[in-house]
Amino acid sequence: MLQIGTIRSSTQGDVVRGVSSEPTRSVLLPGEVAPDFDLPALIGGVKKRFHLREQLAKTNVVLAFYPVNWESVSARQMAEYQEQRERLRDRAELVAISVDSIMNTTVWEREIGPLGFALCSDFWPHGEVSRSYGVFREATPLAGASERAVFVVDGKGKIAFSRMYGLLELPSLSELLEALRRV
Repeated sequence: MLQIGTIRSSTQGDVVRGVSSEPTRSVLLPGEVAPDFDLPALIGGVKKRFHLREQLAKTNVVLAFYPVNWESVSARQMAEYQEQRERLRDRAELVAISVDSIMNTTVWEREIGPLGFALCSDFWPHGEVSRSYGVFREATPLAGASERAVFVVDGKGKIAFSRMYGLLELPSLSELLEALRRV
């Protein structure tokens, strides 16, 4: 079975990154193990790496997947998280993830920020983390982007909350805060 993010050519033996022969998986549900990842990120406007397992050793983590940068609902979502970051930080570390490049994300963050939480780039292999959480969009509109989805991952690395939202739907902060209270 091939790994997500790689496919081997049967004739050449070459590895092509960012393509998968695996079927798209369904969105992860509470109780399932959260796939670990290490992605380029902007943290306080500085380019760094974000490794999920390292953060889970310290606190719970909220993973907020959003379709793309430079889109009004995504900008409103990030602004709301920024306004409420202290309430969120009391219970978890917030991480926002899109499939846009780290360079694109850097310029966007300068436009809408500064933001006090990590913005991760799931750009290469394209959408690999989004696929592993079952939130990569294969169909139009926005094929190749992430769904808008929120996960709470507890300190044991298990999904405690998961919810997918419509592309134009702003995720419910009160629903997220309630989920964090239960963790």
